[in-house]
Amino acid sequence: MSYFNYNGKILLENELIIGPTNRGLRYGDGIFETIKLKNGELILGNEHFARLWKGMQMLQFEIPKLFTPEKLEEEILHLAKKNKLSAARIRLTIIRGNGGIYDPKNHTPNYIIEAIRLPEDNGPLNINGLQICLFEDAVKSIDLFSNLKTNNYLPYFMGAIFAKKQQCNDALILNSKGNICDTTIANIFYIKEETIYTPALTEGCVAGVMRQWIIDNVGEFNFKVVKTAITKEDLLMAEEVFLSNSIYNIRWVASFENKKYENKQIAKLSEILMRKRGNVYC
Repeated sequence: MSYFNYNGKILLENELIIGPTNRGLRYGDGIFETIKLKNGELILGNEHFARLWKGMQMLQFEIPKLFTPEKLEEEILHLAKKNKLSAARIRLTIIRGNGGIYDPKNHTPNYIIEAIRLPEDNGPLNINGLQICLFEDAVKSIDLFSNLKTNNYLPYFMGAIFAKKQQCNDALILNSKGNICDTTIANIFYIKEETIYTPALTEGCVAGVMRQWIIDNVGEFNFKVVKTAITKEDLLMAEEVFLSNSIYNIRWVASFENKKYENKQIAKLSEILMRKRGNVYC
């Protein structure tokens, strides 16, 4: 039996915590973070909390003085210990409470912390390349909130269902301009002529913590990064493609439609980043 944390209380995983008027349930009124825990440390924890706090402010939550990153980190580590986990996928969900049809009765953040077991070592790079496909039934808007990880994730979870039916590992999500935004669970990069390309934040992609860490660190190893609009045609002309997120770091994409990709540069990049800060990358 595993446990979760709801507003500071440790509860069994099957205990009920919300009713039918909860705004998180009714409207997806909230935001979340997914953080890797390894050996008792939150990997890139400061960056995750900074993104979370920015998102809560943008969604107009009223943050109590005692509700701090330090408090949440302490509760996360306590929950992991309660579940006897040294490596875990931490899901931290922030939702508004009960009441209000469209206008909330209050803006105080309610929070749910989950700790899900991860393998002790993900390895530096996946041996078997991913197969990705293109999901076109929904598009992501480009607006003030596009870069946040909100609970309004319809294009992403429908894309994930589509990918499973197509027997793909992940699906590409398009933005309202028809460009590649990201995938259902990751940011996307491609390599061509020793330059790394990734969708700019103005294309509506999630402002990924690992995405930014890669951008900030590859320059000192003579990799050039260009943040721009990316199309399906760009991917079909790419030499190599990889995905990134906070749990799996870098994952090599082997194919998209009839296009096959190598991983020579990606393997080099993976090794460089692992040397740069091994605890982040493993």
